[in-house]
Amino acid sequence: MSIRRVLAAALTGAVAVGLAACSPSAEGEGGNKSVNVVLANHPWTDLMKEKIPEFEQQSGIKVNLTTYTEDQLSQQLNVKLNAGASDVDVMMIRPLQEARLFDRNKWLADLAEKAQGDAEWDWSDFQPGPQESVTIDGRIVAVPLSTEREVLYYRKDLLDQAGIAIPTTLEELEAAAKQIHESSNGEVYGFVARGQLSAAVTQFSSFLYSSGADWVNEDGTSGIATPEAIAAYELYGRLLREYGPPGVTNMSWPEAMGVFTQGRAAFYAEADSLYTNATDPAKSKVVDSLGFAQFPAGSAGSRPTNVPAWAVAVPSASKNADNAWEFIKWATDKDNTRYVQENGVIGSRASAWDAAPNSVIPADLAEVQAASAKVGVGYSHPVVLNVARSREIVGEPIITAIEGGDVKASAEKASALFDEFLAAGGE
Repeated sequence: MSIRRVLAAALTGAVAVGLAACSPSAEGEGGNKSVNVVLANHPWTDLMKEKIPEFEQQSGIKVNLTTYTEDQLSQQLNVKLNAGASDVDVMMIRPLQEARLFDRNKWLADLAEKAQGDAEWDWSDFQPGPQESVTIDGRIVAVPLSTEREVLYYRKDLLDQAGIAIPTTLEELEAAAKQIHESSNGEVYGFVARGQLSAAVTQFSSFLYSSGADWVNEDGTSGIATPEAIAAYELYGRLLREYGPPGVTNMSWPEAMGVFTQGRAAFYAEADSLYTNATDPAKSKVVDSLGFAQFPAGSAGSRPTNVPAWAVAVPSASKNADNAWEFIKWATDKDNTRYVQENGVIGSRASAWDAAPNSVIPADLAEVQAASAKVGVGYSHPVVLNVARSREIVGEPIITAIEGGDVKASAEKASALFDEFLAAGGE
């Protein structure tokens, strides 16, 4: 962390464009109340921008809004938060990448009293997985916005031609992928997914959880060399090695999605948030034959990831916490969560699924999303401070499995490294 702080301090002097749009005070012109909100460029932000005048009229609070690309936002927040600046009141963060780091640095206000004390707003309506991802030692450090789940994309036409039912178990998935792959004479791959070292970890996690394993055991030690974890690594590697495209270890989601949308694969395990790449006729050749199914069950059942990609938080240095909470409460209430969901941004409230499936999200995908949210796991990689390093460690057996190496030996080696990493505080 000393390196992080040195870098952040250097950036403070080097960044020419700061959060200029933010007022340093909670008071706007003429003494009116205001709140300084910093968000990422994201479909959720685009939708809520249109409704901000509604909030301003209802609350009497003026919103000073600044938006950045994801990388710019991360840089700006690290600079501002490290400097203890008080001119940001609401900020958009990535819970799985930043919440624990920001919390460890004491950069996040505890919202538990406000969140749990407002019965009408209803914290209990948020799904367990997203709740868990923003709760640290009983403190609620952010409110989840958009979520994504691991689902199974598949080709209806290929299943119909082969007389195969939609796989409901991992065993059935492998059998179906093998049958279609071997009968296509090389024209269609049975299965595709991410194979690149770090990128594959988030998609492999659903295989891991559904196989009855996890990254970390209950006693805080590495869980990636258990028999269940090794079986999950072997299955993921086998699917891509025997029934997947060549060069898959160089593939992140754009490459894997490309294989599927060009009609070259029968099954594709991926986040549902990317579904428009497969439903857009300008990008996809499989629009008319596209289907979505819940992630298949392993020995522990169907346990797909159900993670919040983004959340909103209040910096601990903000002197405007009450106005900040009023904005967050409004932006994440039941009506606005349903509004963004009806326009394609999946929220984390259970009540958002009470309405009938809308025209934006395909009906079968909406059904899968609702079911997956009930059984989903709220993290898609190890929950540690240094996420990037953890993914490098636990991802190594994935590559070994895809390449047909000794998975048990690779997992045991990675597990020893992961134990050292965990013992050092996950940094």
